[in-house]
Amino acid sequence: MIYLKKAIPLLAFMFVAIFIIGSFPSITSACSCAELPSVEDEYERSEVIFSGKVIAIKEKQSLRGRTTQSVLFEVMNTWKGVEQSQMIITTGQGGGDCGIDFIEGEEYLVYANDSNMYGAKSLVTTICDRTDVLSSLQEDLMVLGEGQPPIKEVDLSRKHNGSQKYIWAAVVIAIGIVVFFIIRKRRNPNQG
Repeated sequence: MIYLKKAIPLLAFMFVAIFIIGSFPSITSACSCAELPSVEDEYERSEVIFSGKVIAIKEKQSLRGRTTQSVLFEVMNTWKGVEQSQMIITTGQGGGDCGIDFIEGEEYLVYANDSNMYGAKSLVTTICDRTDVLSSLQEDLMVLGEGQPPIKEVDLSRKHNGSQKYIWAAVVIAIGIVVFFIIRKRRNPNQG
């Protein structure tokens, strides 16, 4: 029981430390793009190209303080790498992190690639890609052609909404394991 009383302040300190570390923004560099590639070049370098309507935007914050956006799209047409009716794209917040300021309800033409630019590997688009509001990319649509509707019906809304709670659950479990071993070590100092 004495060890538990000693562990409570340690646990409180660890939670406060994690909160403080997560509250400070990480150091980032400003985004800089030369000029947008041509439609043909963008087609070649992109893994995924689709048009879709933004149905939800969720901000995600990493333990390093980086804030990103997870954007859920209802796919209308696809040109490359997409078969499903919904896609989740990651981007920054804008203001120097290369992120695109998506607007819920707006339709976009999206060019994206697998990247770990914003943390975990995901489909990412930035201001250095040709991604933009669909109505402003008529030249792209002329070059890309008609596109195809998605062939696989999916609902990614649950995945889109639930990913953050798993990260925090993992952090809490990891802290619990550390505290367990600290208490165990203090009870039996001769152990390994």
